Amino acid sequence: MRSLWLDEALAGEEDAPPVEGEIRADVCIVGGGFTGLWTALQLKVREPGVDVALVEADVCGAGASGRNGGFVLSWWAKFLALEELCGVEEALHLARASASGVAEIGAFCAENGIDAHFRKDGWLWTATSPAQVGAWDDTLVRAEELGERPFLRLEPKEVGRRAASPTHLAGVFEPTAATIHPARLARGLRRLALERGVRLFEHSSMRRLDRTGPPRVHCETGSVRADRVVLALNAWAAALPELRRALVIIPSDVIATVPIPQRLRNLEWPGGTCIDDSRMMVNYWRTTLDGRIVFGKGGGGITFGARIGSDYDGVSPRANWVLDSFHRLYPSLGDVPAERSWLGPIDRSKNGLPFFGPLAGNNAILVGAGYSGNGVGPSFLGGRILASLALGIDDEWATSALVRRPGGFPPEPIRYLGGKVVPLKRLRATTQA
Repeated sequence: MRSLWLDEALAGEEDAPPVEGEIRADVCIVGGGFTGLWTALQLKVREPGVDVALVEADVCGAGASGRNGGFVLSWWAKFLALEELCGVEEALHLARASASGVAEIGAFCAENGIDAHFRKDGWLWTATSPAQVGAWDDTLVRAEELGERPFLRLEPKEVGRRAASPTHLAGVFEPTAATIHPARLARGLRRLALERGVRLFEHSSMRRLDRTGPPRVHCETGSVRADRVVLALNAWAAALPELRRALVIIPSDVIATVPIPQRLRNLEWPGGTCIDDSRMMVNYWRTTLDGRIVFGKGGGGITFGARIGSDYDGVSPRANWVLDSFHRLYPSLGDVPAERSWLGPIDRSKNGLPFFGPLAGNNAILVGAGYSGNGVGPSFLGGRILASLALGIDDEWATSALVRRPGGFPPEPIRYLGGKVVPLKRLRATTQA
């Protein structure tokens, strides 16, 4: 069972063949989501003659890139974490670059004929309980101290108007954000990669990775040997022994309602604004061009040992829980049913920011992961970072503070048990009565 997004985007497309026999390439990318595809395209922009092979376990966009809410956000909401990681100047550079990246993604789609339903209508960050009010204050105050105003402070009445619901008590607005049809974007990037000479292999799951000598990616029916391997695995990177303690895997459950375009018009629900609240188990939602509401809920409990099982590939087992949350926030739509549900894994890093660089010091094997639920926009920058590293280019991206060894979580079972207890305590403080 695929997401609604991917079902729509895959209509009429044929899959690429799997890896057969032994293949040689300059760069082998493992993973056909946003990070892998942006990296492939950046490699071709910088060195058109570079031989790039991309292997994907399923089809491009089938992982997190085709299952998310389609929020294209900057890093401004994580500015304090950025500043702690790399200092003021680099944090400002990365936050500004991530905000510019949202517009660049929209322009890229327009220039290359990718109909990804890009709508730059901003992000509404709200509070739906008294305990959530002011969740953004420290971030806004620090940004304003530095002369930056990425968020607009809104009156409660205006928050309710923009969210089309009276259940919102407060909020701020980031105008640079956008929504997108994520699977359409992934499939559009796939098309461009093929057009630009990337050799693409689908249904080619990496079974083993040779780490000594020139690295080799072994798949079921063949292998790829390359000078550089880029592991663009998102949450699936947690299966690597070197990263097992660097990531915790958290499910994010999503529903899509039946189309209700007239009722959305009656509510005067504006455009493609993306909205979320400030709960520990965050609620996030947006409308679609055909008048649906896609509503997701993150944080349904961490996975023991960072394992991602087959249960992540079906309908959401918590769809009713998600639907109830939607109905509580939109009581006037309490009779609107969910037509589809799905779920996907979030790769949470220790500080909530992604990390890039050599895998355990091996410069021939690069990795990018840890987007922590905000990867649609930042993966655009991740592709630049990984392309610079793969080509040995000493530029602002290769020297970014995000090129680092990730911090580690406690070992199991402490991590799993702690992940059960701490969210419950915080949930009681932030949830609605």
